[in-house]
Amino acid sequence: MRAMLAAGGTGGHLFPAEALATVLVRRGHEVELVTDRRARTLCDAFPARRVHFVAAATLAKRTPRGVATMALANAAGLARSWGAMRGQRPDVAVGFGGYPTVPPLTAARALKVPAVVHEANAVMGRANRRLARHAHVATSFPSVKGLPQARSVTHVGIPVREAVLAAAAPYDASEGTFRLLVFGGSQGARAFADLVPPALAALCEARRARLAVTQQCRPEDLERTTAAYAATEVDAELAAFFADLPARIAASHLVVCRAGASTVAELAVIGRPALLVPLPGALDQDQAHNADALAAIGGGRRLDQARLTPGALAKEIGGLMDDPARLSAMAQRARRLAVPDAAERLADLCERVGGGGAR
Repeated sequence: MRAMLAAGGTGGHLFPAEALATVLVRRGHEVELVTDRRARTLCDAFPARRVHFVAAATLAKRTPRGVATMALANAAGLARSWGAMRGQRPDVAVGFGGYPTVPPLTAARALKVPAVVHEANAVMGRANRRLARHAHVATSFPSVKGLPQARSVTHVGIPVREAVLAAAAPYDASEGTFRLLVFGGSQGARAFADLVPPALAALCEARRARLAVTQQCRPEDLERTTAAYAATEVDAELAAFFADLPARIAASHLVVCRAGASTVAELAVIGRPALLVPLPGALDQDQAHNADALAAIGGGRRLDQARLTPGALAKEIGGLMDDPARLSAMAQRARRLAVPDAAERLADLCERVGGGGAR
């Protein structure tokens, strides 16, 4: 079977696509990827025979120029996607969300290629809502808000990379050192550079002495965040990117992070408690819904950035540091959201839709 995968150029879209591609290739199928240029640094290890970079845009400003810019970019993306589809002649096209998936899945529909749309979040994204009416929909969460009429709907979970599956390990709260991991998704989070160091500085000396912090920062925030930690005398390792993030999640006692769908899935599969700070200002509030799904089963706590102060964050972290039983319970409950074989389930669906012979 030949499969064309389409994903927006961020980790939240690409990582599930990579997990599916790994399974499809293992099963003997041919995979190609369509994405945008943001993904150039993320898809070096993507198991695709070919990667097609296409232009795409969303409406940034409701002005004549903004509309024209969007239309031109998407027209170019559609032409490039049409060529990729005609070249590979796929049996199935699979979209993973983000506006760069609209041109390739539109081309797939015009060429009568069966399509699967995977919705990673607990609320349907705008691009996926547009595409789902003519596709088979695969969902990550058992309940998804805003789900339109589709050819079929199947709950498969969020496919995670093999590095995430390999990192899954029992939670151990007995260690004297308390390992705190802070990260903000593929773009980092300036808010965490502003909030976390002063929050930890507000902890008592005994708690600070126990801490070992690993924090992802934007490159432009590294110097000031390093200086802030030096003033607190907290042991901290800072970097703009951690290639081994799944292993670092597994090594942590508590995670402070955004609530992207892939992040929530990795926390669930590995089984680690988290303080989730959804990205504010999102049109569909997808991260808020994701955080609520994990919080509802007791695997994490949602903290809204608009009301989060260093003092409030210090209270949350300090209370959990002193309650290992609660942390262990949260880790166990987080696993209830996990679907470790999600990539296999999605591959089964793709084979059924594409006629590739489900096992």
